[in-house]
Amino acid sequence: MAEEALVKKAGDKYRSFLHDEAENITQWRHGGPPIYDSVNQLFEEGRTKEWPKGSLEEVVQNAIKSWEMELSHKTRLQDFKTINPDKFKLIVNGREGLSGEETLRIGSYNALLKNSLPKEFQYYKADEETFESSHDAFRSALPRGFAWEVLSVYSGPPVISFKFRHWGFFEGPFKGHAPTEEKVEFYGFGVLKVDESLRAEDVEVYYDPAALFGGLLKGALISPCQSEDNTVTTAAATRGCPFSK
Repeated sequence: MAEEALVKKAGDKYRSFLHDEAENITQWRHGGPPIYDSVNQLFEEGRTKEWPKGSLEEVVQNAIKSWEMELSHKTRLQDFKTINPDKFKLIVNGREGLSGEETLRIGSYNALLKNSLPKEFQYYKADEETFESSHDAFRSALPRGFAWEVLSVYSGPPVISFKFRHWGFFEGPFKGHAPTEEKVEFYGFGVLKVDESLRAEDVEVYYDPAALFGGLLKGALISPCQSEDNTVTTAAATRGCPFSK
């Protein structure tokens, strides 16, 4: 998905192409390169694996983190260093692949959460979300970020297969559901095809989105007369809440 970050000028020990690009012509979505202090802390406190420096597992883990950073914070595909823009495809759970431009336009959350279920059975309607609204929704729900780690790597380049874990703490509202303060997480598998420069050409991701939404939708529904920050609207305070009568 996405490991949310604030925007400041700084390097990052898990992500390439931040510090060395701070002053060049890269176009950043929020005006400058991001900083990942909060989600890095979440990652370091909650990871189950600490890979040796320079190991294949660490290389793959940091490469995916760098790709996610570019996808979330750069606005032009020409500024990406982690993918081959002419060949890139993102394939999720066997669906038709998305090009780099398509993935950049809709954002990582919408790309990963699209599904073909009838609308009435969709707990997240990716087609109705924008890049900005999707990131706002998950940033609100997971204010400390959404950490990501590699659990295993089964094969090396040029076709890298791996198992991963994604987790955060549901500490803010999500789509009308109150936070539970509990950890939400899911596991998945990925296949990454890279070129000779280790730029991604194909990214295949397989996971069960129900594992994520099972945690995010278990929170109590927020009252229609109550805003998502737990304040009562002025109208409700003066006239009473019609839904509580």
